[in-house]
Amino acid sequence: MAHQQRSQTHLSPSSDTEDSAHFVKLLAPRLAYFAGVARTEHVTRAAEQMQVPQSTLSRAMVRLEQDLGVDLFARHGRTVSLTPAGRTFLASVERALAEVGRAAEEVRADADPATGKVAFGFLHTMGSETVPGLIRAFRADHPGVRFSLVQNYGEAMLERLRSGELDLCLTSPVPDAPDLVGRRLDEQKLRLVVPADHPLAARRRVRLAEAADETFVTLEPGYGMRRITDDLCQEAGFRPRIAFEGEEAETLRGLVAAGLGVALLPPPAVPRPGVVELTVTAPRAVREIGVAWLDGHPDTPPVAAFKKFLLSRRGSLLPH
Repeated sequence: MAHQQRSQTHLSPSSDTEDSAHFVKLLAPRLAYFAGVARTEHVTRAAEQMQVPQSTLSRAMVRLEQDLGVDLFARHGRTVSLTPAGRTFLASVERALAEVGRAAEEVRADADPATGKVAFGFLHTMGSETVPGLIRAFRADHPGVRFSLVQNYGEAMLERLRSGELDLCLTSPVPDAPDLVGRRLDEQKLRLVVPADHPLAARRRVRLAEAADETFVTLEPGYGMRRITDDLCQEAGFRPRIAFEGEEAETLRGLVAAGLGVALLPPPAVPRPGVVELTVTAPRAVREIGVAWLDGHPDTPPVAAFKKFLLSRRGSLLPH
């Protein structure tokens, strides 16, 4: 029996992209049917295995060939055999179905209440103690839940929330955007960090205005702490002179110890030699820490459980 390409007059998309999308829409529901028939080479047997009416399966195969414009089967009574085109198509279909199956298992596993996954972002300054402590406490009751962790600055994490890469993030300031939900969890006092031999180092408290003539080392623009530093300095009546812009608070502490400038920073997890950390009495120097998520985004059970856990830590997220 000769297997000739069928005429194809009803599919004429105007571009390769449109052509691909059109075929996917037409073919996707029939691919599993095709693979079942191809593996058994018998429509009746395939229909029994897939628990669909034989007539439904036969019509689906005819329509599939019509949509493709290619004969996939040679028919011999109740049995069928694949044409060369059918064998080529089957190899790709089986790979596609296997990939869909793997994807389905992955998303089902990620949503499992006991062993699912939470994609969680947090600030660099939360990474040494706060986040490990939170995960340890949460997993005491949810030992099988897995975490995909991202450590970054605030704006970058909010973009990852919007793109769906993150479920939740700890950030500062707490975002105020129509597409995001932000909940305040705690606040953290900020310190003016000066070199150990600085004239202010003998003090315990300082007004930020007293540092107006100092050179500052700060985090880069886009970091929440940079915005807070600029705002507090403006409130104190000056614009800081910047000697260095970095990405890590502990890098800034090291540069302060080296005498490059002073910095406004949250307290360190471990005291750093070579610097003195002064309480700022005016203006009130704190940063709010909050949790954020994408508004209207449905939570899987493990994400919902971790969100509930974080919200239960209001006022006790950080050591005081």
